[in-house]
Amino acid sequence: MEFFESIKKLLFPPRCVFCRGIIEEGTVCKRCEASLPRCGRVKTGGEFFSKCVAPLYYLGDVRKALLRYKFNGKTSCAPAFAALMAESVREELSGEYDLITWVPVSPQRLRKRGYDQSKLLAEHTAALLGQRVTPLLRKSRHTAANSSLEGREARAANILGAYEVTDPAACQGKRVLLIDDIYTTGATMSECSRMLLMAGAEDVVCAVAAAKRNTK
Repeated sequence: MEFFESIKKLLFPPRCVFCRGIIEEGTVCKRCEASLPRCGRVKTGGEFFSKCVAPLYYLGDVRKALLRYKFNGKTSCAPAFAALMAESVREELSGEYDLITWVPVSPQRLRKRGYDQSKLLAEHTAALLGQRVTPLLRKSRHTAANSSLEGREARAANILGAYEVTDPAACQGKRVLLIDDIYTTGATMSECSRMLLMAGAEDVVCAVAAAKRNTK
């Protein structure tokens, strides 16, 4: 077994999630680890959610890595992003949530992509926090990708009514940690949070892998 693992490593050496450079072990090289654009809290007192945190800004190699993860099937990136997200959640949101869920993709997009990138992030992040995810939301209406639209108003209109809560009893009186991949305008987080609050959730806090630098 060790022989085959050595051959595999020789033929397919591990690479840094961000710069794609060859590394001995792990998922992030030391150079990237030291130079990553660290973010922290994104927004406090947002529309329908209390807080949103992110470990990184969505730019440079971080942006490229997330695009590879989201659109090019690089699911091996999920553990690296989840480790950074779990760190942010521990530092910023400890004791502020009762359960963890995610922003789901539509069935059509799931069939095309083959995986739900936010669900993977939520599962890996929850595991690192010693918890499990609770499925609460479903995207009941397929929409154009919000990334293809300009401005918060257009994005909010695009997804209005696109999500529904599948298990209201599970979130009744609970504080929910909602996980997604990227925070740009906050429209998707707000719409999902609105539905969770309408279903009886007490509060919603959010965590993402990266956020745009100009987010406030």
